[in-house]
Amino acid sequence: MTDILILTHVDYCAPGHLATVLEQHGLDFTVLRTDLNQLDGYDLDRPRAVAVMGGPMSVNDDLPWIRAEIDALRHFIRRDIPLIGHCLGGQLIAKALGAAVHRMPYTEVGWQPLVRRDAGSPWLAHLPREFPVYQWHSDTFDLPPGADWLLSSPWCPNQAFAWGDKVLALQGHPEVTEELVRWWLQDWSHLLDETQASQQGLRQMLTDLPTRIASLNQVAEGFYRHWLGLAFGEPAVARAV
Repeated sequence: MTDILILTHVDYCAPGHLATVLEQHGLDFTVLRTDLNQLDGYDLDRPRAVAVMGGPMSVNDDLPWIRAEIDALRHFIRRDIPLIGHCLGGQLIAKALGAAVHRMPYTEVGWQPLVRRDAGSPWLAHLPREFPVYQWHSDTFDLPPGADWLLSSPWCPNQAFAWGDKVLALQGHPEVTEELVRWWLQDWSHLLDETQASQQGLRQMLTDLPTRIASLNQVAEGFYRHWLGLAFGEPAVARAV
């Protein structure tokens, strides 16, 4: 086991650029598939930083492993360790904090502009007022009691929130790589409906993809830099990404 834990829920929602960042800087991490019950028997008091990735399921699905993961997230929150959630991961954190997660009347897909709503959150210190993040979701979270509203998009008002000093929940996918985007669009393009204004077309999503991913990497690295700095409190680690 390691001090950094990453929870995943399906093979095609991998840690992506988060894993790349950790590997580039020699930081060991453990990846568990919670949908395969790999969280069973894990020492929840061990990790010093936890990241939760995405997945196609809903947090409202009546599945034992979802309930177990929400219980684990509540344990991490009580321990006050740095916690970051991506898409489904952000929704799971919202649910663990007592907020509702519900279906939207449409699916938000593609490179969507996010606008800052914060009053100077350290999670967003590296970001301009508006910037794009890749999206693919039909559910969204409400803001938990005591949360700070951080980001919105034209199709999803609650794109991100911070709770306390160490919790960040994101609705989008800053972790995606070029490989992941192409994988999703190859295997799941039949789910797209370009007649929905909330969805970009396949060609539009792939245009200038390497450049877009490079910019998205910088967005993600700012989140991860703050997350790791909170976890380890070492300047060398805080500057590592």
